[in-house]
Amino acid sequence: MKTLKIDGMSCGHCERRVKNALEEIDGVQVLSVSADQNIATVETDVEDAVLMAAVEEAGYTVTAIE
Repeated sequence: MKTLKIDGMSCGHCERRVKNALEEIDGVQVLSVSADQNIATVETDVEDAVLMAAVEEAGYTVTAIE
C-alpha cells in the first residue's frame, strides 16, 4: 500500500479527478482519496514516478509517497 500526499485538491471533484487518473494505470487499485487530508491511498506495485505523473497530468502536485 502507498499513500500519496497531494497538493491542490479542494473538493469532491478534485478527488474524482485524482481517483480517475490513478485508476487508468494498470495494476493500481485506489483505496481512498481525501481532499480534506490531501492524500490518496492505493494498492499497487507500480513505480512511484508513474503514479506521480498521472496525478500531475490531472493537475495536482504529489509532494510525497510513503
